[in-house]
Amino acid sequence: MPEKPRFAPTPAAATPPRRVLMLSWEYPPVVVGGLGRHVHALATSLAAAGHEVTVVTRHAPGAPREEYADGVRIVRAPEDPPTFPLVTSGLLSWTMAFNHSLTRAALHAAATGEYDVIHAHDWLVTHTAVTLKEHLGIPLVATIHATEAGRHQGWLPEEMNRTIHSVEVWLAREACRVLVCSEYMRWEVTRLLELPASRVDVVPNGVDSSVWRTTARAVAAARTRFAGEGPLLGFAGRLVYEKGVQHLVSALPELRARHPGMRLVIAGDGPHKAELVDATKQLRLQRAVSFTGFLGADLPAVLAATDAMVVPSIYEPFGMVALEAAAAGAPLAVARTGGLAEIVEPGVTGVTFPASDPFGLAEAVSSLLADQTFAKRVARQAKAMVATRYGWPTIARHVVSAYDAAVAQAPSFVTDALPTPVVVPEGNLLAA
Repeated sequence: MPEKPRFAPTPAAATPPRRVLMLSWEYPPVVVGGLGRHVHALATSLAAAGHEVTVVTRHAPGAPREEYADGVRIVRAPEDPPTFPLVTSGLLSWTMAFNHSLTRAALHAAATGEYDVIHAHDWLVTHTAVTLKEHLGIPLVATIHATEAGRHQGWLPEEMNRTIHSVEVWLAREACRVLVCSEYMRWEVTRLLELPASRVDVVPNGVDSSVWRTTARAVAAARTRFAGEGPLLGFAGRLVYEKGVQHLVSALPELRARHPGMRLVIAGDGPHKAELVDATKQLRLQRAVSFTGFLGADLPAVLAATDAMVVPSIYEPFGMVALEAAAAGAPLAVARTGGLAEIVEPGVTGVTFPASDPFGLAEAVSSLLADQTFAKRVARQAKAMVATRYGWPTIARHVVSAYDAAVAQAPSFVTDALPTPVVVPEGNLLAA
């Protein structure tokens, strides 16, 4: 086992340091989406505040099985010899195989350390989380980053979707505290997962503003690369239906009619890409739209180079990219849905428009492009808002409060009753 590093806890902590066993299916260098970056930032922020954090996650080629990095103990579970491809059609089989390996790695971690709380991130680690809760006799806290029904606008169309939903319900039942990233998500999980609101805590996602700073030279290079003679719009994220990029593309003819020479850069990749590329061809906008794939280290400069960053999501539990774009200094135009509606105050930190409404999108974006003084003002106010409200030290303190509540209520939460089956209702689960 690697030698544990020495670091000084933050003085005058409000609560005694917590010993946290954190479970996640992704953690750097394995980063599939935003969850891996979230867990890494949370774990390292907790460690910097003096808490003891062990993250158990899946192994990546070339990574050590166990190490300390940034004050966090990381235990990685390698795949078992039988092959279970990580593909959509076989996701449930892969998840079950992964949880066998993850459980063994977590039990190894538990054998060489003591913990106050287990923190599980999303449904993919549920079987391991419940096993550890019962084996170690310590409380479970679960973060629900998104729900299966929410991703499908309230529907569970296939057997796999219904099965994932049942696992989410099970995880929520087993957890003393359930963490969500917005008030919208509190409403969604209490409705979908049959939870009392008193067991659900809203803890926003955090942003490290320093990561999104860039230089004037990098911004100028990004504009040279992507902008033409007119304004530059941006989108960043996975190219999936629920991100609503199709509505942004549909709004482009109207926007270009109002703002000649306008161009759009789409940073990201996903299964919806081919359909989006085809849509730009049908609209004869190939030269006006750049599909870059994931930009990595170049993304902050591209965000800062835009005259408006557009977040047209149909479903968005939180809206992390909006905060990242704001931290980079970009004016925001976001769909008035989910957590986005809680981040952006219209006319103060950006502009909003109805989801799935290309004309409304064009109106909102035009209000930024037509008034640069207004756009700069809302961008400046959004950047300040991110720094004060969404810094990771603040978020970590909120999470520790949830840990404290879980530890306090754990004795009254324990039950010897057999688990009850999850009955998956039919129809639209989010319908009134």
